[in-house]
Amino acid sequence: MRVTQGMLTNNMLNSLSNSYERMAKYQEQLHTGKKISRPSDDPVVAMKGMEYRTNLTEIEQFNRNLSEVYNWMDNSDAALDKATQVMHRVRELAVKASNGTYEENQRAAIGEEVEQLREHLISIANTQVAGKYIFNGTNTVEAPVAEDGTVNGTNTSAVNIEVSKGIEIRVNVNQQNVFSQDIFNDLEKLVEDLKGGATGEGIGEYLGTIDGHVDNMLAERAELGARYNRVEMIEERVSQQEVIATRVLSDNEDVDMEKAIINLKTQETIHRAALAAGARIIQPTLMDFLR
Repeated sequence: MRVTQGMLTNNMLNSLSNSYERMAKYQEQLHTGKKISRPSDDPVVAMKGMEYRTNLTEIEQFNRNLSEVYNWMDNSDAALDKATQVMHRVRELAVKASNGTYEENQRAAIGEEVEQLREHLISIANTQVAGKYIFNGTNTVEAPVAEDGTVNGTNTSAVNIEVSKGIEIRVNVNQQNVFSQDIFNDLEKLVEDLKGGATGEGIGEYLGTIDGHVDNMLAERAELGARYNRVEMIEERVSQQEVIATRVLSDNEDVDMEKAIINLKTQETIHRAALAAGARIIQPTLMDFLR
């Protein structure tokens, strides 16, 4: 077969074009940090990347959900702590007022403080987080307790938030166990008796009732603490999953920078050699050809 100058020229130009294409590919990898820039570069890597990215997106959403869970639980626990302190103070005052040596005006003064504590307990029951009432079940737009101590509703529905695949955690507490109508009615009666001249023995009868309310608060807070501990374990697991998912996605898509630099430098050397060889093959002028 006769090899002509045109054939040599065309082959060299095709080789140079392929060389430019390979250099462009390596330069793009270094620029983007990714193995591929379009699905057609490697369909398998592209498909796996979609799956891995979907998984990572889900995990990131679970992390955001966990932040919301902590927001609810931390505020609920803080509110229950304050409510328990209020009831402990009410009990201390009831113990003082049950002392037979206290006079009527002294018990009336104690009644004033208990009334203030009752109002403070109402404000605790109406705690809001990001504009949501956290002690009214799923009805987060309505205050659970009116200013006069009337409970507006008995919504005890659980507020569940998904924290992992198929795992939901209840973030609220049962309002009826901590801020029921009974607790506000009992405090109101206690205030009336303190101001109405009840005897120390009559005031002492409230101690058992107050203890019952305190026990309900402590029990609900203990249950909340148990769920909080589980959330912390789930958070640790989700954090590990995020690290793994990020690493897998990186292994699938991210380019090995050292390898890409070596490939680019090697291709540049090959390209220069091809240009040098081409300069000898392609005769730019008739005089060069005659030589």
